Amino acid sequence: MSEKMTTASSTEQGSIDIDFAECAVPKWSRRRFLTMFMIMLGFTFFSASMWVGQEMAAGLDFWGFIKALLLGGAILGVYTGLLGYVGAETGLSLDLLSKRAFGEKGSYISSALTSFTQIGWFGVGIAMFAIPVARELFGGSTAVEWVLILIAGACMTASAYFGIKSLTIISYIAVPLVAVLGTVAMIMAVRQGDGTIIDQFAVSSGSLSVIGGAGLAIGSFVSGGTATPNFTRFAKNGKQGTIATVVAFFIGNSLMFFFGAISYIFVGGNDIFEVMIRLNLFYLAILVLGLNIWTTNDNWQCLSGELLFCVSFLLPASVFRNSFSQSLLLWLRSFCRCSDCHC
Repeated sequence: MSEKMTTASSTEQGSIDIDFAECAVPKWSRRRFLTMFMIMLGFTFFSASMWVGQEMAAGLDFWGFIKALLLGGAILGVYTGLLGYVGAETGLSLDLLSKRAFGEKGSYISSALTSFTQIGWFGVGIAMFAIPVARELFGGSTAVEWVLILIAGACMTASAYFGIKSLTIISYIAVPLVAVLGTVAMIMAVRQGDGTIIDQFAVSSGSLSVIGGAGLAIGSFVSGGTATPNFTRFAKNGKQGTIATVVAFFIGNSLMFFFGAISYIFVGGNDIFEVMIRLNLFYLAILVLGLNIWTTNDNWQCLSGELLFCVSFLLPASVFRNSFSQSLLLWLRSFCRCSDCHC
């Protein structure tokens, strides 16, 4: 492997791409533990994970839900923790690690599969913001949906342009707001409900086993978790990268599952946005929904998808980042709505 792919000295700082797409992240560009923890926590804050919480709440009682969450979280934590350690120790992204493992041509397959997954979810994320907001504000106007998709897509793509620096700023702002406001709304919903949360879970159909629930928990984020090295390569060392990943994944995913479960139990929905709307917290609901999706889209879909896409098609990162076709692809993808989306 060439020196260009594996290292970068401080004297090259001004000429190297800010995301270090073709080389290891140098020591002078590594981030402290708190920054990595916030980035990884923001990475897991995604509304689609709440759908899984809805399914788990519909098929499990409270203790079954907890067991499935713990089991799935432990398995996902081991998987992502190992990847996080490798990324932090080597400073290499997933695509460069794939080249080491599978060779130049062999890495194209894994990079292409992962990149299109990340980019596709970017569009789904924007749709999950634009459709419910347009519905609540303008009665589901298609024209408003288009406007919101264009604005949200432009903002998220623009912030991702600046790489890890913008991810850090967004994560420090969004993570505390989403965690605090979402948790407060969840507690308010539980207090206004009939009986305790355990009583409410007891009415579940029981159609899901603990193992099945754990499988849902793992599958909900295993694709994104595979791209963990793209972020932990900025950690100061393997220990910090591993701890930040494991703790953030467990806390973040667990919180999203609970948000989805509470939404299903108390309002029949699948997103904390719907709970906050029912509690007459309209503007805070839009804020939480937008920030929740923005953190993941910038972390997962934009930065990770960009790096892997460039490797798959042998493009420098600057070409993809400056390409209008990127934005067009992502925005158009927003209208590919799945049948299970209750937006």
